[in-house]
Amino acid sequence: MTYCEFVNNLSKEDNNPNKDYHDNHYGFPIIDDNELFERLVLEINQAGLSWLTILKKQNNFREAYSYFDIKTVANYSDKDIERLLNDTGIIRNKLKINAAIHNAKVIVELQNEFGSFKNWIDTYHPKTKEEWVKIFKKTFKFTGGEIVNEFLMSTGYLAGAHDLNCPIHGKVLELKPAWNVKV
Repeated sequence: MTYCEFVNNLSKEDNNPNKDYHDNHYGFPIIDDNELFERLVLEINQAGLSWLTILKKQNNFREAYSYFDIKTVANYSDKDIERLLNDTGIIRNKLKINAAIHNAKVIVELQNEFGSFKNWIDTYHPKTKEEWVKIFKKTFKFTGGEIVNEFLMSTGYLAGAHDLNCPIHGKVLELKPAWNVKV
């Protein structure tokens, strides 16, 4: 079952956050670096867990990670790491927490060199999933194939977020996602 089919089979009474994510965020292009960073951190934290778990904790993640302000997270101290490890509202995995902080530091460097995290991604676009995975593994921590694929698909860099017959697919196309822009 595809994500579109899954979401469209949910009843309105389910109040499942997947519906809002699917209809208003998944596959839609993101231009703000902090939002791109947020999506990367959430995808990393999803590894081994359900996306529903992450969506239910999304607001907790925002608060815990300083609303994904990249420069702030890049400067987190050992005290911040301890705070995150003790925060029951997020995924308390030291490897994932350390990856978020490390990746924020890397993104600050990319922003200095390319002007923004988005510009860095745009510099490499278009690439295949396999090429992207190599670039991300070389650049960031905790970025395996599935994480990179979902990050890039969910932010409009790789096709496939929505079924072609899904009404949201048309809405995404109107926003000219990178995967659909001819270079």
